[in-house]
Amino acid sequence: MGVMQRIWPWFIALLSGAMLALCHAPFNMPVMVWLGLAPLLVSLWGGGGKRRKLYGFGVGYLSGLSFWLINLKWISEVGVTGWLSVAFFLALYFAFWGLFAAGAGNPWMERSARTERTEGGIAEKIKARMSVQKERRGRSVAESKRVLKFAAVNGCWWCGLEWVRGWLLTGFGWNGLGVAFHDQPILAQGADLVGVTGLSFLPVFVMAVIVQVGRGLHREVKSGRLRAHWDFGAAMALLTLFFLYGIWKLHGEKPADSVPLNVLMVQLNIPQEASQKLWEPEEIYRGYEEETLKALEELNRRNEERGKEAMEAGSPEAVHLDVPDWIVWPESALPDVLYYTDSEEQELGRRTLAALNEVNPRGQVTMVFGLLEYEGERTIPVGPLTRKENGKAYNSLLAMPTGRKDCLTYRKQHLVLFGETIPYVDQFRILQWLWEKSAGTQYGGSFSAGDQGEPMRIPHAPSRTGEIVLVPTICFEDTVARKMRKFVKKGGQLIVNVTNDGWFKESEGAAQHFANAKFRSIELRRPTIRCANTGVSAVINSYGTVLDREKNEERKLVDDSGSHLTRGWLYATAHVPVEVPLTLYARFGDWFAVLGLLVALVWWITGRKDPPEGRGEEDRFREACP
Repeated sequence: MGVMQRIWPWFIALLSGAMLALCHAPFNMPVMVWLGLAPLLVSLWGGGGKRRKLYGFGVGYLSGLSFWLINLKWISEVGVTGWLSVAFFLALYFAFWGLFAAGAGNPWMERSARTERTEGGIAEKIKARMSVQKERRGRSVAESKRVLKFAAVNGCWWCGLEWVRGWLLTGFGWNGLGVAFHDQPILAQGADLVGVTGLSFLPVFVMAVIVQVGRGLHREVKSGRLRAHWDFGAAMALLTLFFLYGIWKLHGEKPADSVPLNVLMVQLNIPQEASQKLWEPEEIYRGYEEETLKALEELNRRNEERGKEAMEAGSPEAVHLDVPDWIVWPESALPDVLYYTDSEEQELGRRTLAALNEVNPRGQVTMVFGLLEYEGERTIPVGPLTRKENGKAYNSLLAMPTGRKDCLTYRKQHLVLFGETIPYVDQFRILQWLWEKSAGTQYGGSFSAGDQGEPMRIPHAPSRTGEIVLVPTICFEDTVARKMRKFVKKGGQLIVNVTNDGWFKESEGAAQHFANAKFRSIELRRPTIRCANTGVSAVINSYGTVLDREKNEERKLVDDSGSHLTRGWLYATAHVPVEVPLTLYARFGDWFAVLGLLVALVWWITGRKDPPEGRGEEDRFREACP
């Protein structure tokens, strides 16, 4: 029994991390965000003895390790070393939360000293009994406040640490607890107020209340003295408020005025090893040409059928035609580069120009696609641009508006560590060697980070201003809300993301990426056009779902089995808002998580506001009435 008593807290901590991991793809069991926290809280609050803080750190770390090893298994498709390194590092955030929860945030710590039992006469005993009776009347409220305070500070510390994780060392704000609500749109709507990091407060707070109330009920039943649990009622009231807010946003709020934007997205599902695509360049070009032309032919066929049906029916109403305004290809779609110079010259390769002309011969459709961009120079006055020695290289999003041959560009700003850039690689060559051994391919150098401060503006005649203002993102940038807010504040109406999750093959990486990306549309209340190589390609509405409310159809590219790992095309309409009001989150960012972090730090530094839990009311009553 002694061995089991020492092992069980560590075992249930390990179990808790695994249960929380089940919230995310490929499992997608959101109920685990509630159930998975209970064993972790019991383990942290109920053990450790005199070494509670060290114990809490260790238990939290073990739970975090099991969580991240399961959640980030997809990284092993690129390299096992990277998967293990990231998981072991991120587990520290669970550890620091466990350190707090087992110490300053622990409501079950015993009193260091007990009140001495005094002997006295009848008068003293009657007085003591009356004092206990008076205390009982206020005990329910006082104890409920205490439960709520401890639940709140633990929730504050959790979402505060998630915020830190989102920016420290460039940040990795992936799969926070709030992301578990990505397919629970009612609860997810609160993200426009507090962000997805703020949503993480809700399950921690609610479960911290339930665990405390459960233990209290057990003790109350044993003593035969039940109290009113205002704490449980308050937790359920908060949960109800989130539900009501979500229902109002989804079904009660008047839809904003919008302009339709028809987009055709093409996804080839090109296999690759690390950064190396396994198709030959000509095969890639031909693939985009064939799939795009096939889509356009199918749209023309549909239009002809509708026209024929309208004529046969003698309908006087205008026939709705499927005509794309944009054609969108994913990140680094073509095996080519755009050369640029300081004098604003641009030059695309002939094969790329031929492909664009093949699918858009009259230039009537805006082309949007990802491509590498190199700083170039002209070594021969009449020769082509070539890459400048030691020139900059960017991972870019290009747009060729209707009727134009030049490109508008956005250069990726949030680079992926050890994917697109390796810090201090020139000073420490061993970092390059480690990367090459892990990825199994040669390191081609780091990209430069863009510094664009203005959103992209794409001409669009139906719009009130004659243009659509884009919030551009590439790859994992659509998981970094703080980088996108600056574009929204400057009038951004539509989020556009081009990505390539082919690095991670047929793993759950693409599905997790999509789940995290949905929250940008909720936080900022902007629709998202998202085109990927291996999925997920979709149009996300301003409520974080893929439903087109006007047509009552889902806008997500999947095959007959429902898998996003497919080759194909998706024609859909994005409803771009005309007015662009700023949400609370767009204005102030992660204010709730930052405030929570400060509250928890003050609680920790200044000491606990309430005396630790010790003898219950029944103990004092028995002393007063022996």
